[in-house]
Amino acid sequence: MGQFFKFTFASCLGVILAFLLLGVLSIIAITAASAEAEKTVSVQPNSILHVKMDAVLPELTNNTEISSFDFKKTEVLGLHDHIAAIEWAAEDRNIKGIYLDTEVLSTGFAGTQELHRALRSFKERGKFIVAYGRYFDQNAYHLASMADYIGVHPIGLIDLRGYGAQIPFFKDLLDKMGVKMEVFYAGKFKSATEPFRRNDMSPENKTQVREYLGEIYRQLVADVSQNRNLSTRELENAINSFDGAEPHKALSSGLIDNVGHVDEAHDKIRSLAGLDEDEKIKFVTIKNYFNSKKPSIDFRVKDKVAVIYAEGDIVDGKGNNGSVGDEKYVEIIDRLSRDKNVKAVVLRVNSPGGSAMSSENIWRSLTRLKAEEKPLVVSMGNYAASGGYYIACPADSIFAEAGTLTGSIGVFNIFPNVAQLLNEKAGIHFDTVNTGAFSNALSPFFDLSTRENKIMQTRTDSIYSLFLQRVAEGRNKSVAEVNEIAQGRVWTGAKAVTLGLVDDIGSLEDALESAANMAGLTDYRVVTYPKVLDPLQQFFQDFMTDNLSLLKARLWGNEFGQWQQEVEDMEQILRYQGPQARLPFVLRTN
Repeated sequence: MGQFFKFTFASCLGVILAFLLLGVLSIIAITAASAEAEKTVSVQPNSILHVKMDAVLPELTNNTEISSFDFKKTEVLGLHDHIAAIEWAAEDRNIKGIYLDTEVLSTGFAGTQELHRALRSFKERGKFIVAYGRYFDQNAYHLASMADYIGVHPIGLIDLRGYGAQIPFFKDLLDKMGVKMEVFYAGKFKSATEPFRRNDMSPENKTQVREYLGEIYRQLVADVSQNRNLSTRELENAINSFDGAEPHKALSSGLIDNVGHVDEAHDKIRSLAGLDEDEKIKFVTIKNYFNSKKPSIDFRVKDKVAVIYAEGDIVDGKGNNGSVGDEKYVEIIDRLSRDKNVKAVVLRVNSPGGSAMSSENIWRSLTRLKAEEKPLVVSMGNYAASGGYYIACPADSIFAEAGTLTGSIGVFNIFPNVAQLLNEKAGIHFDTVNTGAFSNALSPFFDLSTRENKIMQTRTDSIYSLFLQRVAEGRNKSVAEVNEIAQGRVWTGAKAVTLGLVDDIGSLEDALESAANMAGLTDYRVVTYPKVLDPLQQFFQDFMTDNLSLLKARLWGNEFGQWQQEVEDMEQILRYQGPQARLPFVLRTN
């Protein structure tokens, strides 16, 4: 009986302590949320919009992994909400200009193009932009080049060098370890497996990388040379001399307007805004401005156009924020198919692909939606490649940015063979008993037989053939025509238009307008999916559901510093299961 009371008391004490912990965290969270809410301001005359994009920039607000214990960060404003805020500010008489305070821009080239276009529209309304930074990465400078004034710290840097590719190859290392990667791929340009089977880039891969890097470089040069009133030759000379590495050289070559400190940039803002020399500048952050100006929803309007944001890797299951889990997205799409008030759907794709099976499942749900006679329009972001293109191809119309990376229509399968490592280096040996010819087949502990190799390659080719068929059906082409431009090759959005993989160059707004026109709508409201919890709500959901893995990820957050993204990429590779329809690289343009 004593033991019973002891365990009962311990259990009760544990529950009480858990509720006390939850209560303390609740107080902290509510206090942080209240403090954040108090920052919402009314926009006064002669205000300056402070644009500082110094963190991750998801497509959809809050659709990213955030530390649930960072209670100060209650909202991560998405790319399109940034663009909306800049567009509203362009029409707002109380906003005189923009202070662009972005040194590292965490989005791809296509996302930068969309922000660049919004800034251009802002200036066309007769308003000014002042940019200042201790340094600018390439994407941030792309935006800053639109400014009327660019200032850089005296010990600063403009990392304007053009684009290059450095790809590590592991074959020799794996050979020395006694590990052989069993690789199967379809598409001669499908280069994702090259680091495990070669020690250098294949000629096909070099060709495609050189072509798409060259194309986005030409787009960058065209934008910056126009913004800075430089000839193409002058700008390329500055890039090839790396004048941005030394501020005074950057000044003399026309990349910037001043080498100085932030107070000088503030003085320039006062001058352009017509303020007195010592007058306080009325800065309003872009997040506060967005929240202050965000229009209310008119629920009297019944007709809806749904925007589904498919960003991140395509994965099996529900997935997390910033990934495209087939279970979650199929559920969303099927629900929209049944909703009589949803008249059209825009699928915003910003994904390098992932699981071939999940891509097929999402493709199938989209065809069910189209069977309900609801227009489906795709808008492509930085990437809509491989599995990302798989889910895009059934659309009635596809829009992309000129710098979008798309295509990569191919498939690969990969898994390790550790037979030599275990047998010769670790002294571990395996023996078998079989009841069938393939009972112990496809094992990482034995070399694959000729028949096993044939089975795996046939399976990979079969999935590739299905991929070609899906694209042919969606783009109204023959399988042979698609195969000619597929082969795993990556194309820019501009090139994809000429190949018939994309219909037009345009933004998410263009895609929305197209979808509404197809549905014959003039009065409608936009609804967005997936529904994303803010960081505080997400924390409590994880806590109450005992989602320990997610809590750990959010608790530790950015534990690897500047190498965090590379570590996450490697973890994703190690989690691959089954055939992959995935972009063969990660392009970082900053």
